Amino acid sequence: MGTRKVKAYKPINSYDHRVGIPDLAQGAVQSVPNAEPEVRVLVCPAYGSKESRRHWHDTLEKEVPFTEAALAGRLDPRHLEQLVRLHPAGAARFWGATATHDKAMAKVRTGDVALFTGKKRLLAVGEVGAVFANSAFADALWPPAPGGKSWRTVYSLRDFVPADLPYEVLAELIGYSKTYGFPGQLVLEGGRAQVVVERLGVTTRTVLEQLGVEEPPALDPAAVTQQLELERQHTATVSFERVTATTLYRREEQPLVIEFCATLSVPARRFRSSAGLCDIYLEGPDGVEVIEAKGRTGHAYVREALSQLLDYAPHSPLPVDRLAVLVPGPVDERELSLLHRYGVDCIHRTAPGAFHRAPAPDHVRRRMRELWTAD
Repeated sequence: MGTRKVKAYKPINSYDHRVGIPDLAQGAVQSVPNAEPEVRVLVCPAYGSKESRRHWHDTLEKEVPFTEAALAGRLDPRHLEQLVRLHPAGAARFWGATATHDKAMAKVRTGDVALFTGKKRLLAVGEVGAVFANSAFADALWPPAPGGKSWRTVYSLRDFVPADLPYEVLAELIGYSKTYGFPGQLVLEGGRAQVVVERLGVTTRTVLEQLGVEEPPALDPAAVTQQLELERQHTATVSFERVTATTLYRREEQPLVIEFCATLSVPARRFRSSAGLCDIYLEGPDGVEVIEAKGRTGHAYVREALSQLLDYAPHSPLPVDRLAVLVPGPVDERELSLLHRYGVDCIHRTAPGAFHRAPAPDHVRRRMRELWTAD
């Protein structure tokens, strides 16, 4: 069974003056037009000073039970209600900002993306939950050091996922010099923010809920009032069960996707549908292709990628000509046969910036194509 090498291209350092974002590669991941809601990206230095490291350990490394009297008593009832609706279990991770950032933070909304930086790396990706200004609540979470500033704006995190990306890569994604050190908080908006979200492959719960892929937190509206009453008696919080459809940020896959997209001669995009968000969508001289990436090569990962591709394909903006799974190394014959049985190619990384494609037999692909696109 033959293999085909995917031609590698060097990144193009052109500049898009419409949105002020460098086009890092011809294959930079973009969204399918008119498919994206407005989103902002917060870049938050979070692990530099001794104080910020303590805050990280206190309110990011673990969830904080905000319904306990010491915290709930400092919350405006509407903010407590908002927190309970987004976090029905009564606990959440929190971060915030000082009054210096009031103007920028006033734009932040539920579903925006927070990037937590430190130690010269992107350390974690979060999704903003409830956002409000409350110095008393902030001081209870993060007691200011003597002579230090209090935090004023507080936001909870609907999701919080570890990441590991060097500053140089993150800076390029944002459109800054590779040597940028992320000394302070940034709030990115518009096209600049959307490009960062797309190139990092971030998939928020808010978007999944809008698509109908995932249900909003399950909580009876009457339970909110009950919850507020119970907290005055220090009673246990309302519990709930959540089944996550898609992870906010896939730490293993995304560096692979970024590297692969930099080798392409056509723009790489994503599309959203009721089935979720695909990893890579291509429209090129060889037709339309949808690619799903996995960070490992085991059978369970390949089988999951296959099922996702078959789920995404009928929703493609244009009829699909090829499907492929992208993995970090060669797969065993068992996994390759599984993919080829359904007409799906396998692309694997051979060296930095180099990938090989093991194409499915043409006759199988032709036979399966009608099934891929069937409603």
